[in-house]
Amino acid sequence: MTTEATLPATSTAPTARQTWTRTRGILLALLLLVAAAVAIAALRSGDRHGRLDPRSTDPYGSHAVAALLADHGVSTRVVTTLGEARAAAGPDTTLLVAVPDLLTQDQQSRLHTAATASGGRTVLVAPDVPSLGRLAPGVRADPAPSFDTTLSPGCDLPAARRAGTAETGDGIRYSTTARDADSCYPSGGLPTLLRLPQSTQGGDTVVLGSPGILYNDRLDQQGNASLALQLLGSRPHLVWYLPSLSDASAPDTGRRSFFDLLPSGWLWGTLQLFVAAALAALWRARRLGPLVPEKLPVAIRASETVEGRARLYRKANARDRAATALRSTTRTRLAPLVGIPVTQAHAPEALLPALSAHLHGDGQSLHDLLFGPPPGDDAALVSLADRLDALEREVRRP
Repeated sequence: MTTEATLPATSTAPTARQTWTRTRGILLALLLLVAAAVAIAALRSGDRHGRLDPRSTDPYGSHAVAALLADHGVSTRVVTTLGEARAAAGPDTTLLVAVPDLLTQDQQSRLHTAATASGGRTVLVAPDVPSLGRLAPGVRADPAPSFDTTLSPGCDLPAARRAGTAETGDGIRYSTTARDADSCYPSGGLPTLLRLPQSTQGGDTVVLGSPGILYNDRLDQQGNASLALQLLGSRPHLVWYLPSLSDASAPDTGRRSFFDLLPSGWLWGTLQLFVAAALAALWRARRLGPLVPEKLPVAIRASETVEGRARLYRKANARDRAATALRSTTRTRLAPLVGIPVTQAHAPEALLPALSAHLHGDGQSLHDLLFGPPPGDDAALVSLADRLDALEREVRRP
């Protein structure tokens, strides 16, 4: 009974250990990125919590303003819908719109109509291009940044003159075509606070370029508290309107496209992701490096290896490399035949004199043959190979 030897299975597929070794760097980098993102989100989650909310005691809340107003007999009521804001507007009411740019075009028009007819005061906090044209006609926003946070009144508005310097410069600057407007706290020649009187009902509209004077952590600085109290406490009732995206009075929200719902910096964020992906691809791309000897799973004939390398040289037009390989191999074989150590086979001053003495030939022709310039075309390369073979046969001849 005969038994056949079972050869061990040979596979070129990477093992689980090799796969883990190759991918652990990427997995570790991704884990660090996720951990950093979670940490940053956790640290900044409370930075803007309750922003401009009179019920919030966080640094960016406005509970301190509401408390000071209550001490001066001004009641504060928080509303979150357009219907409540329009119904509460009146001649004895100040209507503060915390984030005017969140309102839709229809909401802005309806709110402006109700505020104008009420005869009260409307305070718009940091309105920009999306809302200025409807809530404050004749006012334009200047996108240029202001480098001075604390500004002087620079106007005759009694509230501003009594408050003195205030931190209104870290927001938006405005310009207006209204001749009877009070332009206060200028920065770079443009005001950061505007008061626009209404010619019909006796009310007015205040455009405030920065919400800083309303924040809890900045109310006690400069004349912020005085300015906030005078702007919001001119009437016995304050309606604090915090626009909500869930307000049912926004009929055109359903017509917004997908890109309208994305934040303004989505394009730059996507570009950064593409750059990061490209850098990761370059980092992990295969690179030419030193050859690593590896035991092949099958036997390959030497002639196939030579032919394969020759095809690669020909495809790359690497005649210089092919000629260098031919000459180097010939010098290595000739050196022992003429009594020269292999370590000196590639030194012309050692190999050429010995070859000349052995062959009684011209040293210059031997130099051109063994150490000359690379051939210029394929025919010259073939001729070089033939001449090297002939030289080796001649040296080996007894």
